[in-house]
Amino acid sequence: MSPTAGPAVPRAEFDALFEAVRTWGHWEDRAGRGAWNRVTPDRVRRALAEARSGTVVPMALPWNTRPDPDNPKPALHHMTDLGDVERPEPAAHKDFIAVDYHGRGVTHLDALSHIAYRGLLYDGRAAREAVDAGGARFGAVAELGPLVTRGVLLDLPAVLGVPWLEPGQAVHARDVLAAEEALGVTIGEGDAVLLRTGHVRRRTERGPWDSGALSAGFHVDAVPLLAERGVALLGGDGDSDVRPSPVVDVHSPVHVLAVTAMGVPLLDNLDLEALSAATAEAGRYAFLLVVAPLNIPGGTGSPVTPVAVL
Repeated sequence: MSPTAGPAVPRAEFDALFEAVRTWGHWEDRAGRGAWNRVTPDRVRRALAEARSGTVVPMALPWNTRPDPDNPKPALHHMTDLGDVERPEPAAHKDFIAVDYHGRGVTHLDALSHIAYRGLLYDGRAAREAVDAGGARFGAVAELGPLVTRGVLLDLPAVLGVPWLEPGQAVHARDVLAAEEALGVTIGEGDAVLLRTGHVRRRTERGPWDSGALSAGFHVDAVPLLAERGVALLGGDGDSDVRPSPVVDVHSPVHVLAVTAMGVPLLDNLDLEALSAATAEAGRYAFLLVVAPLNIPGGTGSPVTPVAVL
């Protein structure tokens, strides 16, 4: 495993990699569900078999209303009714929430309308034609709907015997293969792959930092392996990208390859600490995964609480 975000990848090499992994035209996909089309009813039934003990593990960060270096646009939460204005009984307490969730402070799902590269969304849709001030007409989160599939945890700190990967540490294809062997799990078609770097534990023990500039995550050389395995979803306790980016002038290359080239939605900012403990105790790193985004017509993603069932 590299101690840095490198090696650097020239833009021409990155563009060739984009062409090598893209799945445009693979499905008749007018709505923009992309790789979620891999999760057939048969794969859902097989995923249900991974729920053996009935242990339920949620993976969302708490709703974060505090400004920090990694949360410059805090979520909003305030009370709108303290139960003192309604008659007759019962009294009702009401509150308001709002969030600019595409960042580092909120657990969320990226839909296929979220990332464009060279002016194009997944399947070659022109971004300016598909997304405007009214929202997305292709690749919206409402078109994805809920996902029920097999999840696989790549717990890199557990494999390496460290509390966390240091910010800026890259996870390569060879590291994914080593993690599969060490954890006794194999990534298969239609799976959701979750990368634990120990980000949440490090933040808890060391305090917040600007993780948009420096964080552990996948190097782009891991993406062809994930593409070959036919994953349906990619996520992690960061945002999947190692930072700083190893690709010149592309600040989120794994986002580009996953979302725009492969049609693979992303789960960002998961809390994988409880899942790490639960999988270690169970001695298995595959589980049933349920992801149910909000039904937001035209939305480019959604805050979400993914749930693993072991």
